[in-house]
Amino acid sequence: MSNGQSNFQFFYAVAILVGMIVGAGTFGIPYVFSQAGFGVGFFYLAIISVVVLAVNLFYGETILRTQQPHHIVGYASKYLGIRFKKIVTAVILFEYYGALLVYLILGGDFLSAIFGQWLGGPDYLWVIVFFSAGAVGIFWRLGVFARNELIITVLLLAAVMVLIIAGLPSINLANFATLDLSKSFLPYGVILFAMAGSTAIPEMRQILRGQERKLKKAILAGTLIPAVLYFFFALVVVGVSGSQTSPEAIKGLAAHLGGWVIVAGAIFGILAVYTSFLVVGMATRRIYQQDYGVKKLWSFFLACVIPLAAYLAGLKNFIVIIGFVGAIFSGLDGILTILIYFRAKRNGDRAPEYRLPWARLLGILLILFFALGIIYQFLFTSGN
Repeated sequence: MSNGQSNFQFFYAVAILVGMIVGAGTFGIPYVFSQAGFGVGFFYLAIISVVVLAVNLFYGETILRTQQPHHIVGYASKYLGIRFKKIVTAVILFEYYGALLVYLILGGDFLSAIFGQWLGGPDYLWVIVFFSAGAVGIFWRLGVFARNELIITVLLLAAVMVLIIAGLPSINLANFATLDLSKSFLPYGVILFAMAGSTAIPEMRQILRGQERKLKKAILAGTLIPAVLYFFFALVVVGVSGSQTSPEAIKGLAAHLGGWVIVAGAIFGILAVYTSFLVVGMATRRIYQQDYGVKKLWSFFLACVIPLAAYLAGLKNFIVIIGFVGAIFSGLDGILTILIYFRAKRNGDRAPEYRLPWARLLGILLILFFALGIIYQFLFTSGN
């Protein structure tokens, strides 16, 4: 293998993880920074980025300790048994459904921002338009479009950089001085949701086949690049919009940067959430088909229609949904990933290319972290 091809595969693997992480959650981060205070938001972003990086490295080592490739449900079945397989499946499905619901909400918002000013129409109509386009992609398995991660990731990063550069001259430093301790927990679930992307790691291993020693470095880069991007995106949006920062970040910029930013930001948003909708929707469908033998049409129906039904039933608050899904289901996902790792470390069937130091202690501390986050999220939700 030539050095150029080797480097391309590494960057491709990194792009897959970056592309999986950067999505709908990106747009919620500036809002929770502005609500709780920029310093509080930065604290959560720093801590959660390190936590997610550790969990991703745990998962990567589990994958490297296993000869046959699986996804998280398969690893749960192999190392924890059939009962845990069902638990992991339930957690993953709730996490995926929450993500798909968020993509529907944002997809409808962004389509409305682009076309609604000329064509009009209620919000739910644009959600249905977005859903229809996504359902077609999932049904026909348009993975070629959804999985061009390198091109899509470059476009996503370029679009965010345009917004950042355009907003830098308009930053007002006074917007960073706010603090609201009553909302100090608000960023937790939103940022945890925004940093989730471990679904991509099994595919990264396949891309780096023969170069598995590079997986650790690829996970490191692929996890931290979105964290840095989120920081600068929040810095600019909050610095420009301040208390007027909107839940999806883009509309609040219009008064300061002009209407073009809504269209440009919405195009970036559509690109991000549509590709994510396809990837997560196809992954959901795969769970039903491959793990439980559900027929093709029914697996498609279960993957697509449930999120739409949840939206039409009234679940439409973007920030509340990603905060809850992030804290509860991404937290449970993290706990189960660590438990799978503990068992894989004992019962794995190949020697991994890297080993995490102090893994037992670190894993226990992470489990406590996620457990406390889950408990507090329920308290925070009930109190609000």
